[in-house]
Amino acid sequence: MTLARRLNDIFDTGLVWFRRDLRSTDHAALYYALKHCERVWCVFVFDTTILQPLIDAWQARHPGERAPDRRIDFILESLRELGDALRAHGGGLVVLYGDPAEQVPKLAAELRVDAVFANHDYEPVALERDETVRVRLAQAGRRWLTFKDQVIFERDELLTGQHKPFTVFTPYRNAWLKQLDAFDLKPYPVETYAKHLAALPRKLDRQLPTLGQLGFAPSNLADLKLPAGMSGARHLLDDFLTRIDSYAERRDFPAAKGPSYLSVHLRFGTVSIRTLARLAYETSLQPDGQGAATWLSELIWRDFYFMILAHHPRLAKGASFKPEYEQLRWEQGPAADAAFAAWCDGRTGYPLVDAAMLQLNRTGYMHNRLRMVTASFLTKDLGVDWRRGERYFADRLNDFDFSANNGGWQWAASTGCDAQPYFRIFNPVTQSEKFDPDGRFIQRYLPQLTKLPAKWIHAPWLAGAERLAEFGVVLGGNYPEPIVDHAQARLRTLARFGK
Repeated sequence: MTLARRLNDIFDTGLVWFRRDLRSTDHAALYYALKHCERVWCVFVFDTTILQPLIDAWQARHPGERAPDRRIDFILESLRELGDALRAHGGGLVVLYGDPAEQVPKLAAELRVDAVFANHDYEPVALERDETVRVRLAQAGRRWLTFKDQVIFERDELLTGQHKPFTVFTPYRNAWLKQLDAFDLKPYPVETYAKHLAALPRKLDRQLPTLGQLGFAPSNLADLKLPAGMSGARHLLDDFLTRIDSYAERRDFPAAKGPSYLSVHLRFGTVSIRTLARLAYETSLQPDGQGAATWLSELIWRDFYFMILAHHPRLAKGASFKPEYEQLRWEQGPAADAAFAAWCDGRTGYPLVDAAMLQLNRTGYMHNRLRMVTASFLTKDLGVDWRRGERYFADRLNDFDFSANNGGWQWAASTGCDAQPYFRIFNPVTQSEKFDPDGRFIQRYLPQLTKLPAKWIHAPWLAGAERLAEFGVVLGGNYPEPIVDHAQARLRTLARFGK
C-alpha cells in the first residue's frame, strides 16, 4: 500500500514544493496537502545547482554573454499561470532562488509548517537532494511526505514473474496494461480542498524574477509558438485529439503534423500523465482507436525508462546498461572531434541528419523519428561515443528528461535495455526516402536544397556536380560533401562490436 493510500495524519500547516509538476489540477502532493492540512502554502525554487552549470557552460563558449534557454522561458511562463491559479483560490506561489536543499527547510521553518509535501523524483541526484531535505526537516521536527505523480506505475509496482524488474519493453507493456485499473488513471480532485490554500505573507508575495535576474537572456520561445503552462498543454491536447486517429500513420513523418507536441509539458508537469494516459486508453478502446493505442504505447515507454533508471541508478553516471559494451572502442582524437562538431552543427552532408540537427539547434525540438536517425548516425556512422550525443541533447532539448534521453541514446547505440540490435544500422538515405519522401522537411531547414528534385535531395552527391549546379547546389560550397561513406561505416561498426 502506498503512502498516498494510508496517509491519515492531519496537520495544521503544510508546504507544497513544486518541481516537475507545474499545475494546480490533478496534482498528487497538492491534493494530499490540502486534504490533510488546515493551511497550505506553495513554493517553487529556481535550483542554482542546475542553473549555474548551464550559465557557466554557455559563458565558456560565449564569454560575457548571457545564456538564452527556452526551458527557463517556459518555466517562467508556466509559473506565472500556476501562481495566478493558486491566487484565484486564495493562495499564492513563493518563488525562491538558490539551493533547494537549503531553501526549502529554511522556508518551512519561517512558515512554521508541520510537513512538506512533494511528488517523487527519480534521478539519483534528485533523490540525494530530497534525502538531505528530509533529514533537515526531521531535525527540526517536521515531516517530509512524497507521492507518486510523474508516472502511472513506478519502480516495483510492475515486476516479472520472478519478481525482478523488466528489461524488455513488450512484456512490460503487456503487464502495464494488465495491471491498469480505473484508480490508476483517476484525477486528484484538488479543487475539493482548495479552500485550505493560505494567502502568502506580504514579505513572500513577490513578483516573479526576470530572465535577467536569473542570469539568462531571452530565447526564441515566443517565436516558436510553443504555448507554455496549463493552458498551453490544454490547447495542444485539444488540437491533438482532433487528429489522434491518424497518429499511428503520421507519427514517423517529420514534415507532417503527427505528434502531440506535449513532451515538454509532460517534462515540466503542466499536464498530468493520468490525464494523457486516461484519454489514450479510453480512446484506444474505440473501433478506430489504433492511433490512441500507439500513443498510449509511447506513454508506457516513458514509465518503462523511469523504472529502468530507478533500478539501475548507475546509468546516471554514464554506464552502459549492458556491461559487456563498456569496453567498446569509440572513435577519439581530432578527427572524431571534428566529426562530432559537424554532427552538432548540421554539416554532415546527409540532408535528413543535417535538417534534424538544425531543427534541434533552432527550436529545442526534434521529431522522435529523427532522434533515432541522428543518434544512429552519430554512433554507427561516425563511431562517436553515445554519451557525447546524450549530453548534447540534454543541453538542447526543451523536453530533456534524463531517463528517456538516456534510454533513447542507449537504444540507438545498442548498449541499452531492449536496444536495437548492433547489426541494425539505420541507413540515413533510406530513412530520408521513406519518412520525408518529398523532401519537405529537408527543404524547411536546408533552403539551399529547395530546388533539388526529390530524386536527389536525399543524397545530393549521387546527382553529380554538373546536375547539382543546375539546381544551385555546390558540394563543398553551399552544402557539405558527405562526411562519411555509410557502407564503409557500417562495416566499421560491425567490427567495433566484434562481429
